[in-house]
Amino acid sequence: MALISLKSLGVTMSAPLFSNLDLTIGSGDRLGIVAANGRGKSTLLKCLTGEMEPTFGDITRTRGLRVGHVEQSVSPALLGRTFHQVVADALPPDQAESEMWRVDVVLDSLDVPAPMRERPMQALSGGWQRLALIARVWVTDPDVLLLDEPTNHLDLARISQFETWLNTLPREVPVVIASHDRAFLDATTSRTLFLRPDQSPVFSLPYSRARDAMDELDASTERKFQRDMKVAQQLRRQAAKLNNIGINSGSDLLTVKTKQLNQRAERLEDAAAPAHREKSAGAIRLANRGTHAKVLITLDDAAVETPDGTLLFRTGKRHICQADRIVLLGRNGVGKSRFVTLIRNAIVDPDTVRNVKVTPSTVLGYSDQALSGISGDDTPLAMVSRRTDVGEQRARSLLASAGVSIEMQERRIGVLSGGQRARLMMLVLRLANPNFYLLDEPTNHLDIDGQEALEAELLAHQASCVLASHDRSFIRAIGNRFWLIEKRRLTEVEDPEQFFRSVAEAVS
Repeated sequence: MALISLKSLGVTMSAPLFSNLDLTIGSGDRLGIVAANGRGKSTLLKCLTGEMEPTFGDITRTRGLRVGHVEQSVSPALLGRTFHQVVADALPPDQAESEMWRVDVVLDSLDVPAPMRERPMQALSGGWQRLALIARVWVTDPDVLLLDEPTNHLDLARISQFETWLNTLPREVPVVIASHDRAFLDATTSRTLFLRPDQSPVFSLPYSRARDAMDELDASTERKFQRDMKVAQQLRRQAAKLNNIGINSGSDLLTVKTKQLNQRAERLEDAAAPAHREKSAGAIRLANRGTHAKVLITLDDAAVETPDGTLLFRTGKRHICQADRIVLLGRNGVGKSRFVTLIRNAIVDPDTVRNVKVTPSTVLGYSDQALSGISGDDTPLAMVSRRTDVGEQRARSLLASAGVSIEMQERRIGVLSGGQRARLMMLVLRLANPNFYLLDEPTNHLDIDGQEALEAELLAHQASCVLASHDRSFIRAIGNRFWLIEKRRLTEVEDPEQFFRSVAEAVS
């Protein structure tokens, strides 16, 4: 049974975000929505709720339908409320007293610890704030659940827990998920919509299999387009030859034939549609200046500690070598980010770090979760011009290729979108021309195209790197060594799959 039906739906801002979209959402649907940053996913969700009117087309909802929408950001009005209050406030006033038990049921289902429920939102991490927004919507007992980037800020354990929670929801409640997390989409969806400006294909498959099907569809469309254009060119050439013969002979029949051939060519050209070309949100390119050293960093049982000096773990004797792509595995709080900081300090200020030897030719490219390497009060143009000796015109060209438009280049970096800031950070890394990358959650804010571009660049340049990430698809694509931090020890493991399974089993 269709709960929401879209007919020829379209939204145009400065350019079409999507158009001619026909879609039904019914009982039992688990639909993933995929598109590049800024290409209409959040807009479509707002159209489904009725918060936003489409530019054209129709939306039909069943009478009395309750649509629950979990947005990406936390309203400032909620920041002073406790976790429990944020969820309880979503209950209708006439149910607030008699139905308060529902709040605890929802919080229990999401495994929210009792002490966490009394903390104010502004004191919570981004992951806990995200779970509060999900609980706030689910407590209203919606008929349809819409989720906008639900895994943002969640660690791997919480993502696994959230996957389990979603997969145990009542099947009659359709769930629509806009996400860039490929592994999460594969685990939670059975249909995939690729949102595009013209035609938006829908496949009754989870993301990875749907992506393969879409790539084949695009390839088939491109082959047909090339065939049709080739036939049209042949018809044009035949028409030109007949036209010349007709002019010389004065034959009316040849003139008519010439006209018919040109008309056939026009019909083919008008009907021919090239395959979709995704407009890039900004290129991601890296560099690797190389080094003759085989070993870049040697760890001689270095101590990884908290800021107050509490020991988290010791590294043992380890070497980081050329072309190593080392992924740090471990649950939140075991010390992955502290280890990244230790390596950074050893490169930048070696006298402050004991038992870590860095080869002098090592040149660092570093990015943390907060993208602190780019100041929010600076402007992209000023920052790039200051860090390089290129002129203004070249700086503007580099920024434009990274997805920072001319009109945004002299605005504060703080007003850029998350995707724009992430691509700007990648440009900064490229301009540093490093031979060793240290990356903490590098795929945060990147859309799927950006994630795949980053993967391709790291592999193409055979870049040496150490990275921490919760993105399972990224980890699988990039890592060739895996260091597991567990029980105050660092050990090397063959692959990440056992760790992924252990996390999933712990929350199931």
